[in-house]
Amino acid sequence: MLKKFVGVGAMILSLTLGLTVIHGKAQDAAPAKAAPEAIEPRHAYRVDFVLTEMEDGRKINSRQYALNLNAGENDQLKVGTRVPVEVKQGEIQYLDVGTNLWCRLRDRSNTEPSEHGLRELSWLGNDVMLNVTAEVSSFAVPDQQGASPRPAIRQMKVEGSTIAVVGKQMVVGIVDDPNSKRQYQLEVTVTKLK
Repeated sequence: MLKKFVGVGAMILSLTLGLTVIHGKAQDAAPAKAAPEAIEPRHAYRVDFVLTEMEDGRKINSRQYALNLNAGENDQLKVGTRVPVEVKQGEIQYLDVGTNLWCRLRDRSNTEPSEHGLRELSWLGNDVMLNVTAEVSSFAVPDQQGASPRPAIRQMKVEGSTIAVVGKQMVVGIVDDPNSKRQYQLEVTVTKLK
């Protein structure tokens, strides 16, 4: 009887070990078939912004801003004042008044199959994918504010996506001020850093 139990136990043990070895070999073989993903090359860039204010076709003001960023990442630049505003009795919320710039760059690339079936990235030229948001706000002058005791805030926003040629200045957006004869123009120049 004891021989029977030992024989059955040995058989169960050998079946369990055999199935574990077969299962382990199948798991080891699976990752070898998966192709490694291509890694996008990252380049460093400088993005120069020029915000020009014009009235009746002539330039009356110009402000310049610059950001250094890596392709594939986004950066933000904020200049201004945080203004407390009471939204409910005793509840205060802060508004950002000033200039807020947000930018994201991506290298333009394509993928081509290689002789090994893997995908490689190749540089297509001297341009980048550019996403920009520029928001400029200011307090309205007293005669445009009305009778409200709270400050009126005027705002201009330009948001756009385009392909930018490295080294060339381009206009991203133009906005007319509905309360005056002024026009705002946002220009961007992208420079590749070494």
